Amino acid sequence: MFAQRPLDRRRFFGTVALSMAAAWIGTRDSVLQLITVEPFRVSGTKDLASLDRATAWLNSAPLTADGLRGKVVLVDFWTYTCINWLRTLPHVRAWAARYQEYGLVVLGVHTPEFSFEEDIDNVRRSVTAMGIEYPIAVDNDRAIWHGFANHYWPALYFVDSTGRVREHHFGEGKYEQLETKIRELLADAGNRVDGPPAIVNAQGVEVEADWANVKSPETYVGHSKAVHFASPGGASRNTPQTYRLPADLRLNQWALSGDWTVKAEAAALNVSGGRIAYRFHARDLHLILGPAARGTSVRFRVFLDGQPAEAARGSDVDERGGGTVAEQRLYQLVRQPGPVYERLFEIEFLDPGVEAFAFTFG
Repeated sequence: MFAQRPLDRRRFFGTVALSMAAAWIGTRDSVLQLITVEPFRVSGTKDLASLDRATAWLNSAPLTADGLRGKVVLVDFWTYTCINWLRTLPHVRAWAARYQEYGLVVLGVHTPEFSFEEDIDNVRRSVTAMGIEYPIAVDNDRAIWHGFANHYWPALYFVDSTGRVREHHFGEGKYEQLETKIRELLADAGNRVDGPPAIVNAQGVEVEADWANVKSPETYVGHSKAVHFASPGGASRNTPQTYRLPADLRLNQWALSGDWTVKAEAAALNVSGGRIAYRFHARDLHLILGPAARGTSVRFRVFLDGQPAEAARGSDVDERGGGTVAEQRLYQLVRQPGPVYERLFEIEFLDPGVEAFAFTFG
C-alpha cells in the first residue's frame, strides 16, 4: 500500500496482518509500510520483571512481577501523542473500569517517542486530561519496552495469573476479541465474568478513524524523518531560513512559508506569520505542536482551501477557525463533517515560538 523506508525509532501507520485480520499501528520504525507480524507464541514469565526498571510511576506505587502474581494483567504500551493509541484508549479505559473487581490490572507503560514526551510533567498532565486512573509505568529508558521485546504503539500484552504472556495485539481494532480474551483469562484465574461487555465512550480524537477515506500518511516535519517537503529550494537543516509556499501542492506534499529553523524533530518558527500547508485526503487532520518555551502560548488560524476552517474545524479550533498552542501535544485541527475529499490545509501562526513535529490523519 505504501512505499517502505529504512527502519528507525519513529512511529508509522501500517496495515498489520494479525491472525488473518488487519490492524493499524504505530511503531519505532519509519512511515507507512506494510508489515506482517509472526503468529503469537506463549512467552515465559520474564517480561514483567522489567517493571522494576521504570523511571517513575503515576497513579500507583511501583508494581512488581511478584506483586502481580495471581492477577490478570493487561500491559498497554503507549506514548501520549500517538493517534493510533489515542483511538484505543477509550476501550482500554473501559476495560479497566469494567473488570477491576474481577481481578484485572490494567498497566500502562509510557515509552516516549519525541524528547518532550520524556517530561514527566507532560505525561502527568496527559494522564489527568485523558481520565486515566490505572497505574502508569514511565519508561523513559525503554527498559520495559526492551523487556517485552516490543516494537509498536499501541501494543497490548495479556498476562495470565501465573505471570505468562498469553496473547498480544498490535494496533487498533479487534476490540470484541480482545475483551473476550480478558474474560477468558479471568475465568482461568477463577473469576468468571457474567453480564454485558464494557461500555466504551469515545470523544474527539478518540473516535475511530474513517479508514475508507484515509489516503494521507503520517508525515514528520523535523528533518530526520521529513518526506514530501515541497517548499522551493528544499530545507536547510538547523539554520534559520525564509521559506515560501510553491504555486501548487500535490496530494500529500507539504511546505513552509516564513522564517523557520528545521531541526531534527521539529520545525521551529522564528518570526510571527509563518505558515505550514499540506494537501491531504482524510476526514481528520492532526498536528503535533508545542510552544518552544514552557509557559508561553502561540495563537493560530486554520484554513481549508483558502477559507477559515469553520464547519470542518477540529476539536482544538474555535468557531472562527482559530486556536492556541499552549502545550506539547497532538492538536485536532480538521474534522470534515460531510463527504470527505482532497483539501488544502494551511495553518498560520500569529506569534513566533511554535514547534511543529508531525501530521497524522483519521
